[in-house]
Amino acid sequence: MYTEASEMEPRMPSLDGAMLRGLAVESIRESAALGGALHPRTRASVASLLRRMNSYYSNLIEGHNTHPIDIDRALAHDYSAEPAKRALQIESAAHVEVQSLMEDRLAREPSLDICHADFLRWIHAEFYRRLPDEFHWVDRGDGEKHRVVAGLVRSTEVTVGRHLAPRAASVPSFLARFADGYAPARFDDAERIIAAAASHHRLLWIHPFLDGNGRVARLFTHAYLHRARIDGHGLWAVTRGLARSRDAYLAALEDADEPRRGDLDGRGNLSETGLAAFCTFFLETVLDQIRYMRDVLEIDALQARIAGFIELAASRREARPEAVFLLREVMLRGEIARGEAARATGLGTRSAQALVADLLRRGWLETSSAKGPLHLGLPANVVAYYFPRLYPEAVETTATLRARAPRGGDEV
Repeated sequence: MYTEASEMEPRMPSLDGAMLRGLAVESIRESAALGGALHPRTRASVASLLRRMNSYYSNLIEGHNTHPIDIDRALAHDYSAEPAKRALQIESAAHVEVQSLMEDRLAREPSLDICHADFLRWIHAEFYRRLPDEFHWVDRGDGEKHRVVAGLVRSTEVTVGRHLAPRAASVPSFLARFADGYAPARFDDAERIIAAAASHHRLLWIHPFLDGNGRVARLFTHAYLHRARIDGHGLWAVTRGLARSRDAYLAALEDADEPRRGDLDGRGNLSETGLAAFCTFFLETVLDQIRYMRDVLEIDALQARIAGFIELAASRREARPEAVFLLREVMLRGEIARGEAARATGLGTRSAQALVADLLRRGWLETSSAKGPLHLGLPANVVAYYFPRLYPEAVETTATLRARAPRGGDEV
């Protein structure tokens, strides 16, 4: 069992080779260009969608499959009557709320030390305070139920797969070494991206909490990439890629857990080869997710998909065909005043008002007040059309079916 913080070394893989740095530089370049043509208000709508997507895929990594429509309903406080499903909805909403809270804090506190144990405990506390009681109890294999206390570093020993985590009494010293070794200020721009990958593994390796470490690590990594200025206005998320390659992700984590494999495997206690391989996998996943969002956010293609969606809805008599003019203008301009709906659609005032009311009811448009401007809504039932392959195909199909079912039940 690990007791000395130095046993976490190496904290970073060797950067002598060009591959990791090349992946990092390319990620920075492509993320910087992401969403440049989108209006900031539309970018905010997409970023809100991706918080919900992050929750869905983070759930999936944990083995919890909560449908995107059920996540949307949870955020509107519309919960299932089925207790197990309701609990998963609350869990999903908690992830979205904590990510949003964390992003607000990062914006308000530019000097916040995101690698410090206090910040990690804060993430854990905010998440667990929102969870139902049944999620606060875990069985660590000893036949007894242990309570997970929000924000409290573990006081018991744990094993994760083949990995025996550091001794509980030594966790504070490991976290201190973690904070010192991964402080973003230590690195240049490209190194910070590599450090985001390496710190993701090492935090999971320390396993500071009795449970919830995966959630904390993914939220922490989101914060680290934000600090590294590679979040692309919140328009991409690595969690989607990790979940869609879940087996490879878990295998890469396990490989990086291994001890040093001889004289050619670095100088630390742990395998440098394993850490480098994990960082390579992570950065390749980052680049893949940036490129995916680059393609789906291409303006002409996005406009065409919105038009195709409304054409399909109009053929089913589920929407007026004039809705396409309003949705495309809102997407391009970010928001428009309600009084502009008649001009944008070519409809009379009453017909335009009725159309706006219908689009607001469906969530295809949103507003912050009864008379406020209109901006683009991105509920789960339009995502398959606007952002194909954001979710797995089967999930997108059921989202389409459930969008046409009566509101309030669990029809599909």
